[in-house]
Amino acid sequence: MGKKKHGTAGLDLPSPGADQPAPPMKNKEYRRLLRPLHGELVALQEWVKASGARICIVFEGRDTAGKGGVIKAITERVSPRVFRVVALPAPTDREKSQMYVQRYLPHLPSGGEVVIFDRSWYNRAGVERVMGFCTEEEAQYFLQLVPTVERAIVDSGVILLKYWLEVSQEQQTLRLQSRIDDPRKIWKLSELDLKSYSHWYEYSRARDEMFHFTDTGWAPWYVAVNDDKKRGRLNVISHLLSQIPYEPLDPPDITLPERRGPHGYEAPRQPLHWIPTPY
Repeated sequence: MGKKKHGTAGLDLPSPGADQPAPPMKNKEYRRLLRPLHGELVALQEWVKASGARICIVFEGRDTAGKGGVIKAITERVSPRVFRVVALPAPTDREKSQMYVQRYLPHLPSGGEVVIFDRSWYNRAGVERVMGFCTEEEAQYFLQLVPTVERAIVDSGVILLKYWLEVSQEQQTLRLQSRIDDPRKIWKLSELDLKSYSHWYEYSRARDEMFHFTDTGWAPWYVAVNDDKKRGRLNVISHLLSQIPYEPLDPPDITLPERRGPHGYEAPRQPLHWIPTPY
């Protein structure tokens, strides 16, 4: 089946590699452009359910790169029963004793599912390697092994998409400072974020080597600049839709039935505890 051309071709999205970055997108414009993409994601969802397709989407990137915001934009209007987000905590002692990729494999999609990894097995190539949570030998072994594992995943019929979200040093500083200053965001700031901040170039080297070993023909890396979060979300969703050969299903012809009469029902006289309405 050929890749379906969906309704994003006419959207005025920024082209990569432009000399001057587009100005920050206003929220009204962002919501206008996001609406048809949400409609396409629902169409994708219904195709996944009907076809039994299995889709796995991996999001990686630097701290503050906006992975959570992109994932929220993708899942905002679809069913969590179809679009499942996986964000694993630090491994337990038992999991540390397992083969490294073992704890990720049970979370791969079954038929009719889209699984989104908010960080994935690539922790070993990034934060674990840079911050010394694994040995260099373990990191090198991972880089050698993972293309074979991903080949097996793809050969099993899973559509595997890998996205790296890139952010500039300036934007990372602004976003971390915002987490410090804004009480609504302080929960996003971890001790590891602060430790990682000074290791920009170590993360760059780890990223570059990760791309060298794992950017394969069967599971390539797609890189998205996300300094403007709104444009970045639109770009990722548009690209994601273009990579999956879904076909919209014919919408069902639905008419609401007439309500039945009360048949003697009366509202109870029991006083209820209504909440205040200050808004």
